[in-house]
Amino acid sequence: MTSKEIRNSFKEFFRSKGHQIVPSAPMVIKDDPTLMFTNAGMNQFKDIILGNSPIKYPRVADSQKCLRVSGKHNDLEEVGHDTYHHTMFEMLGNWSFGDYFKKEAIDWAWEYLTEVIKLDTNRLYVTVFEGSPEDGLERDIEAAGYWEQHLPKDRIINGNKKDNFWEMGETGPCGPCSEIHIDIRSDEERAKIDGATLVNKDPDVIEIWNLVFMQYNRRADKSLEPLPAKTIDTGMGFERLCMAIQGKKSNYDTDVFQPLINAVAKLSNTTYGQDKKKDIAMRVISDHIRTIAFSIADGQLPSNAKAGYVIRRILRRAVRYGYTFLNQHNAFMYKLLPALIETMGEAYPELIQQHTLIEKVIKEEEESFLRTLETGIKLLDKQIAETKSKNSTILNGIDAFTLYDTYGFPLDLTELILRENGMLVDEDGFKSEMQKQKDRARNAAAIETGDWVVIKEGEPEFVGYDYIECDAEILRYRKIKQKNNDFYQIVLDRTPFYAEMGGQVGDTGWLIDGENKVEVIDTKRENNLSVHLTKQLPADITAHFTAKINTENRTATECNHTATHLLHEALREVLGTHVEQKGSFVSPQVLRFDFSHFQKLTDEEIRKIERIVTDKIRQNITLDEARRVPIAEAKNMGAMALFGEKYGDEVRVIRFGSSVELCGGTHISSTGRIGSFRIINESSIAAGIRRIEAITAVACEEFFYAQQDIISELKTLMHNTPNLVQAFQKFFEENTEMKKRIEEYMKEKTVQMKEYIIKNKQIINGVETFSQRGHLPVEAMKDIAFQIRGEYPKASAFIGGTDNGGKPTLMLMLSDDLVAQGFNASQIVRDAAKHIQGGGGGQPHFATAGGKNSDGLDKALQEMFDKLK
Repeated sequence: MTSKEIRNSFKEFFRSKGHQIVPSAPMVIKDDPTLMFTNAGMNQFKDIILGNSPIKYPRVADSQKCLRVSGKHNDLEEVGHDTYHHTMFEMLGNWSFGDYFKKEAIDWAWEYLTEVIKLDTNRLYVTVFEGSPEDGLERDIEAAGYWEQHLPKDRIINGNKKDNFWEMGETGPCGPCSEIHIDIRSDEERAKIDGATLVNKDPDVIEIWNLVFMQYNRRADKSLEPLPAKTIDTGMGFERLCMAIQGKKSNYDTDVFQPLINAVAKLSNTTYGQDKKKDIAMRVISDHIRTIAFSIADGQLPSNAKAGYVIRRILRRAVRYGYTFLNQHNAFMYKLLPALIETMGEAYPELIQQHTLIEKVIKEEEESFLRTLETGIKLLDKQIAETKSKNSTILNGIDAFTLYDTYGFPLDLTELILRENGMLVDEDGFKSEMQKQKDRARNAAAIETGDWVVIKEGEPEFVGYDYIECDAEILRYRKIKQKNNDFYQIVLDRTPFYAEMGGQVGDTGWLIDGENKVEVIDTKRENNLSVHLTKQLPADITAHFTAKINTENRTATECNHTATHLLHEALREVLGTHVEQKGSFVSPQVLRFDFSHFQKLTDEEIRKIERIVTDKIRQNITLDEARRVPIAEAKNMGAMALFGEKYGDEVRVIRFGSSVELCGGTHISSTGRIGSFRIINESSIAAGIRRIEAITAVACEEFFYAQQDIISELKTLMHNTPNLVQAFQKFFEENTEMKKRIEEYMKEKTVQMKEYIIKNKQIINGVETFSQRGHLPVEAMKDIAFQIRGEYPKASAFIGGTDNGGKPTLMLMLSDDLVAQGFNASQIVRDAAKHIQGGGGGQPHFATAGGKNSDGLDKALQEMFDKLK
């Protein structure tokens, strides 16, 4: 069976068992503060499992694209080096929400594996949870009993808590699990060693399917309580299944990866299977290109923050492997997209639809990193020279970490280059710096979360589309601690507060009980709940409150959100229908809109877009809102769906005239209330992605006032001339002419100064020593130093000190023969710079230092003289 046939067979089997086949959720997660990426098939069903969303289908199955490169599921360093670890992988899964449980899950798993795809039953082993005295749990004899109907007891193996008790996180739903392993060794190897002894110990007896029986809830105090509705959550590694079915020993030898590996081999003019290091590089690249392409298709661009940083590091890791082991010094990974689309485009059409964007983003990221890589190598060469000049063969761990952190240099690349120079790296120092960074990140993000305290049962209701305040009661609350500050999360039975989602910030406001007011500083969406963040609890948590939003902030936000819709439509009208939203941010102060477009907008285009939006504002178009519209009907209305967003069967449609979008945010009642609109910035944030920042309403008026004030001040500076542009033009012309005269004067001054310096040189121990102390510009002093070095190439030194406006500068130039004797300008200048409270450095023959204490300039110069003596 091909990989495409295997994927379809799984879906069809569970369809026949009454399961609803649902599409894969985006790999990049939005609006969940606990996760950046979908790392398991259950992520999109988390709200159902937690009881925060209703059960629509009691039985579900799908193939889910997943990414595991952070947190406890971080196998990045193994990817490409072994046969089965990946960054992005597919998870085949079936779920039951309060419907069937262990018996059906086990029976159907066995039926699919042995009857549908006909795996050899003699090669299969299963594990069951052995129990945990600390949790008061016994062996899962129920699951073991069902397995005994299919397998002999000696192939049913007890597993420990680490392997056979699945937990969503520190708290939440959890339960025992049962793993299915397959022995892919040869018959000869199997005859020598029983596969049962190799489960969880040998990669050739590999886990392919995990059946999780969620039946408990883990509380913050680590105790367990039974779940009211038991859940089945299974996950089978698609790539591993293909390996088992296709009779391979490695996932990379299946038709999932071979087309990609062959494409890499062709581009690099090499052959897979002949060189270990090259093979690893080809596996890394074929794995990583999938992750990068799917992430971009789901709306996550490489960047320097959070999820974007993870994607950028994965891309750079692949580029580095190509650079080092496959001699790929130019962008090449983007050329692998046709092979990826051929293997996965049918199952995931977003790859086809986003082909152009994915290609451009990857190509630009590759080219950018290759330039950085060259810069990093030059810096490393410099560090190698400085280390050797100190008669050392160990590169400082701090320098190695700087290469890693700033230039994306993995430690093994630094080690490789060092070995070529007969050197090693201070690994302990590197690890120490890495740990410091991890500790800083962990401390910054650390949140201590208590258990929810339930005040009353009930389902929360959002009424914020229709009301700015309402009566409310607290359903539950919990205390959280972050950066040594205490906060409270409160869930209300009814709330007008919009929880941050879809780029729109959360509402602020108050919970009012008579004379008592508790400020709501933010509203977040967590596990499909609107969570109100406060710094204190109300005095009486059982009281009836008035939940009231800050209407000034809400109105300003709504003006910006509605303007964002109008902007989106105007961009498509002016630039073309290739424009698609790639991200947005809407707050009371500003709106930010990211969109696909491949060149900078001209001033004329920006002005045209502003005019179109402003015209729609003047038309005072009334909001036309439709809720609970079937998704197909909404698309027929012309509503735009965004890539990377997951929509339900029913959606909310927002229409302002010809602008029609699927949107869950809040909006102004009519466009006229926006008042005014102005684009304040347009820039590039990634290949093929532009960003517009704009303001509306009061912020726009303040912007205009500020511009008027600037013009008034400029007029005053220009003596209230009626033609400001003409006055500035004349000013710049005069300034340019003055600069030319100063440059000519400085040339004459430099010649005179050089003659004076040469005339007053000193001979110190046979070395012609030239010195300058005054107020020359630094560039002029440097010019003199290099001229003198050219005229006196042997046994010469130039010592300079200048002070310009309280900014002292030191300079030292040495002839090559002095450097050969062991003198180092960089070290001498660095030591002397302490007198001017500064620092600097350079090369052994030339170095400079700047400081802030002019009074120490003479002492610094004297120290340089003394060291040369």
